[in-house]
Amino acid sequence: MGFFKFIFLLSLLWSFYSLGSSQLQASQAQVLLQLKKHLEYPKQLESWYDHKTSFCYLQPSPSMNISCFSNSVTELNIFGDKSSEKAKSFQGFAIPNVTLSERFSIDSFVTTLSRLKSLRVLTLASLGIWGHLPEKLHRLTSLEYLDLSNNFLFGSVPPKLSTMVKLETFRFDHNFFNGTLPSWFDSFANLKVLSFKSNELFGELHSSLLTLSTLEYIDLRANSLSGSLPGDLKCGSKLWFVDISDNKLTGNVPRCLSSKQVRYNGNCLSLEKQQHPVSFCVKEVRAEEHAEAEAEAEAANRPGERKWKKGALVGLIIGVSMAALVLICGMFILLRRKGVTKRHMSHKTVQDSRPSIGFSSEILSNARYISETSKFGTEDLPVCRQFTLEEIVQATKNFDKTAILGENSLYGTLYKGTLENGTKVAIRCLPSSKKYSIRNLKLRLDLLAKLRHPNLVCLLGHCIDCGGKDDYSVEKVFLIYEYIPNGNFQSCLSDDSWGKAMNWSERLTVLTGVAKAVHYLHTGVIPGFFSNRLKTNNVLLNQHRFAKLSDYGLSIVSEATRHNTEIAKSWQMSRLEDDVYSFGLILLQAIVGPSVSLREEAFLRDELASLESEEGRRRMVNPTVQATCRNGSLIRVISLMNKCVSPESLSRPSFEDILWNLQYASQLQSEDGDHY
Repeated sequence: MGFFKFIFLLSLLWSFYSLGSSQLQASQAQVLLQLKKHLEYPKQLESWYDHKTSFCYLQPSPSMNISCFSNSVTELNIFGDKSSEKAKSFQGFAIPNVTLSERFSIDSFVTTLSRLKSLRVLTLASLGIWGHLPEKLHRLTSLEYLDLSNNFLFGSVPPKLSTMVKLETFRFDHNFFNGTLPSWFDSFANLKVLSFKSNELFGELHSSLLTLSTLEYIDLRANSLSGSLPGDLKCGSKLWFVDISDNKLTGNVPRCLSSKQVRYNGNCLSLEKQQHPVSFCVKEVRAEEHAEAEAEAEAANRPGERKWKKGALVGLIIGVSMAALVLICGMFILLRRKGVTKRHMSHKTVQDSRPSIGFSSEILSNARYISETSKFGTEDLPVCRQFTLEEIVQATKNFDKTAILGENSLYGTLYKGTLENGTKVAIRCLPSSKKYSIRNLKLRLDLLAKLRHPNLVCLLGHCIDCGGKDDYSVEKVFLIYEYIPNGNFQSCLSDDSWGKAMNWSERLTVLTGVAKAVHYLHTGVIPGFFSNRLKTNNVLLNQHRFAKLSDYGLSIVSEATRHNTEIAKSWQMSRLEDDVYSFGLILLQAIVGPSVSLREEAFLRDELASLESEEGRRRMVNPTVQATCRNGSLIRVISLMNKCVSPESLSRPSFEDILWNLQYASQLQSEDGDHY
């Protein structure tokens, strides 16, 4: 009897252990709920109610299965009913009732998915997922089994997936991948199954693929692979199944495949049965290459514009080139007649030929480098224009001292002004200590003027003061911005009186707005705008406490108005001050308070680690934050802040990651609302 009691007790202890080892972390449950939202609430996930759902104990079904270990999701299998086989064709856009809607963002979806760091098995089949597969999928470094079959993925397979060295099974069947078959599968030391059945892959079938020592199963049926395989190829010892049927392969079948289970019908191989003539494959390959070239040419044209034929395009280019040549010659003759001296012409040439740090003349003058995202949310912003010096003098009442808002040794004086139509503006005067090409400066100002984003203080225009000397001397540069009257983020953080103090949700909203602005500055133009003077006093707030970043992109103008060595010295760029690090300091002030800015170095060295403990947070976190935040949201932002101020710059997150974390922190904060 005692033996049975012992067995019962042992079973009970094991049950408790199993329960504890698979209890899912709250953050992982939140990720699963976000995935459900991204997938537009499919019926297969109806059992995922809310964050209280016991995901690890859900009853497995043919359409959904979750497994957990050590408080994390290790296996996620979802089979939907939006199969790509229902679509006769796919043009890269959402198809109503077939794919997920046009609101679906595969980039955001994979960003969320990549938070399940412990995933070993992942199946997302027939879910209507569409778009270019983002390379960030490689962040799932523990993945051993990956199946994304029967979706609407197109384009090339991201090369960074080659870093997922633990993968054993790689299934992308029934998609629309239309690049070449990757040649990096030999980087997978454990790869056993590779399947790209029914895609649109083209190019040569790499013979090295068949020689991989671990590979057991290859299915490349129904693609457009071409070329031939060596007859004396030595196949991998574990390979037993190969399907290369319905491609455009020619030549002989390698002898090593004779002992394998092989399917090769529908090619142009040197066999007697079920093969096309070689001429058929050659013709098909050429037709596909021609179609690919035409598609690339069409893609190069902007949407909505007329598609030019090749002959007409060549003629247009020649005509424009001739007209430009005539115009240049005419201008040269006109300048000569006006008595432009050889000395001045030589001076201009030297100035323009001098290398421009960070921005080439081509980039400065070519508007196509500006991202299309610059149009989003900026339709109501005024067009940037050139102001006259007289307008500037009138707006500032002849640069009256009472109009000064601030001064900076590097970026000059900031004035408050009023235009003739009554519009309030902020005017920054950038001094120049050296003569520079006015042409190059105008190109830089034009590029700065193209930056348009809801979270950026709007640049209304500029004025170049040549001091009345000549057209090649720049005395001062004036930048005219919209005036934001409601103070800055630093002043709101300093005001701890109840009723005026910013609660944690409001702080998160401001931080997210700043992150969006900087993300745009980094990606909205090529190359991106970095070193954007990220400080809490440069984050302005309008009457609705909507964040707008000021003094962004000034480095491009200062390159043309100051010595580059002076910039490097003033910015101390040899140390840690990049945008991510500076944003980490803004996060720190939002958590602890602006007084920490007086002792940043000491705090980061001696006290930062204390924020990881509950006792340290009670001691150091701003009282208003403590009273209004949810613990999970605050911890998420503290973790993000630690990464941003990491001494190793390569360890710092991108602004894409920063945005995701802030949005996730906002979701955690809004679960039960603010509490005081």
